[in-house]
Amino acid sequence: MKDVWLWAGFNLFVLAMLAVDLGIFHRKAHEVSIREAAAWSAVWVILAMLFATGVYRIAGAQAGLEFLAGYLIEKALSVDNLFVFVLIFAYFGVPPRYQHRVLFWGILGALVLRGTMIGAGAYLVHRFEWILYIFGAFLVFTAIRMAKQDDDEIEPEANPVLHLVRRFLPVSKEYHGQRFFVREARGPRGGARWVATPLFVVLVLVETTDLVFAVDSIPAVFAVTHEPFLVYSSNIFAILGLRALYFLLAGIIRRFYYLKYGLSVVLGFVGVKMLLIPIYRIPIAASLATIVTVLTIAMVASLLFPPAQVAAEPEEEAPPAPSGMELTRPGGVPDAPRSRTPPV
Repeated sequence: MKDVWLWAGFNLFVLAMLAVDLGIFHRKAHEVSIREAAAWSAVWVILAMLFATGVYRIAGAQAGLEFLAGYLIEKALSVDNLFVFVLIFAYFGVPPRYQHRVLFWGILGALVLRGTMIGAGAYLVHRFEWILYIFGAFLVFTAIRMAKQDDDEIEPEANPVLHLVRRFLPVSKEYHGQRFFVREARGPRGGARWVATPLFVVLVLVETTDLVFAVDSIPAVFAVTHEPFLVYSSNIFAILGLRALYFLLAGIIRRFYYLKYGLSVVLGFVGVKMLLIPIYRIPIAASLATIVTVLTIAMVASLLFPPAQVAAEPEEEAPPAPSGMELTRPGGVPDAPRSRTPPV
């Protein structure tokens, strides 16, 4: 699928949908309701399925199944982003009505960064086919690391990008609506200067978080298809629906306790699939069935057989939903309820 018109048409469609999203439905900052999030989630899933149908009819069954497998892998792995987004928004006390704007611009930046990474990955795979084995080994390593990782290890304050932003950019002490930069007076005689708002700091952290997760997810999609357009389009459709999925699941994401292990199994599976290429190529239909089965088992098990500490956890003590009012810092010491002044 090297037709330049295909790539141009797809990207124009994506930009048009984003313009409709921000310019019409979210022109005014507001808190996204569960109903609105569910509706937009359904819209993005339906669009992805219609696109998969088009690929199936135009390029054949193999290409259609490869797109579906790539979309499902990326969609599942993107769920892992949600917990980090919840933590970042809570840590900085981002008002719910501004969270959609941060995610919108974060995903717009992700389109460019992921497109660049996919282009580089496709070039490397085309020129050096042996790099697939490096991808495979990396995914197996990532799967083991994911299974062992404790969610409590994630600390926004430890992000090196945050230190860079604070070092090179002056940051205001409070939010200024949904603006990323404002002019702030220095003093009676000092004039005014442009400063970043805490919302811009949050945007940078969301962007770098997505980039880190993309390092895992993009090689995983190359395990099911080597076609750059299918890798790119499946990635884009998955992250376009990420904002709505966040508002739909942010309050209950940690209830899916075993999903982390399901995702690690999926990553391990696609890594082994890459390593087995010289010996045996696992059919795409079998790959798709395996991914669906593993993720379904992980989610159902999380709901039916939660660990004792999760089952006993009262609703009000669950990790913070995107209201950003309270957060427990590393060490178990709870913060006081947050005001509008974020920790910058």
